[in-house]
Amino acid sequence: MTIRRPSAARTARLLAATAVLGGLLAGTAAPALAAAPERTAPRAAARKAAPDTATATVTVTGNGRASAAPDLAILSAGVESTRPTAKEAMAAQTTAAEALLDVLHKQGIPDRDIRTDSLSLAPVYTQTKDGSSKVTGYQAGQSFSVKVRDLDRTGQVIGAVNEAAGNAGRVNGVVFDVADPSALRAKAREAAYRDAYDKASQHARLSGHRLGRLVSLSEGESVRPGPGAAPAVSTDEPSVPLAPGEIEEQVTVSAVYELI
Repeated sequence: MTIRRPSAARTARLLAATAVLGGLLAGTAAPALAAAPERTAPRAAARKAAPDTATATVTVTGNGRASAAPDLAILSAGVESTRPTAKEAMAAQTTAAEALLDVLHKQGIPDRDIRTDSLSLAPVYTQTKDGSSKVTGYQAGQSFSVKVRDLDRTGQVIGAVNEAAGNAGRVNGVVFDVADPSALRAKAREAAYRDAYDKASQHARLSGHRLGRLVSLSEGESVRPGPGAAPAVSTDEPSVPLAPGEIEEQVTVSAVYELI
């Protein structure tokens, strides 16, 4: 078996090709290695430049109030009758309720301002000598909510209701209100916002800052306390004297401001 050795010329050509390939690979890798630090440098600079302190804020609560004279009276009235049987009790209650509604219409109260709040029929128990209880009758009742939009006539309406229903009539109470509370609530809201802003401004001044932008603002539920005292309604006509007082609306807001 004869083994051929490569010629000297062929060996020289192989060595030259290997050298050229090695140079190409080295030239390609060098720029990649050189570029790596350039890509990471901006990221490191950005991390170094990022602030590590939070913005100072102040949280305050503002309270606002607004009051106005009422323009609406809401009368709670009704009838109640007790009779030996349920049928008789309901009949007597119906007669008394019809008389009450009739007098309300004569007083100028429209149907839209009269609403039935409750209707009831219940047995009446009496305790016997032996300690047991037995039904001795039935009590029927009906209550109404009546809006009186002319406050000067509220006492007169109450007097007319009492006269019409007689012993069966019941006046459970009267409250005063404003027909549209949105304007009163808006005034209270403005007062609450000003109160919150003034408090935040004072905190900023005391802490050596200036008041920045408003970050957040929230409003709680509005509150309406009971009416205050006021002169009684004129009693020139036979009616019940009343004191409408004033209606007050209260609004609370919570605000967060930046301090700069």
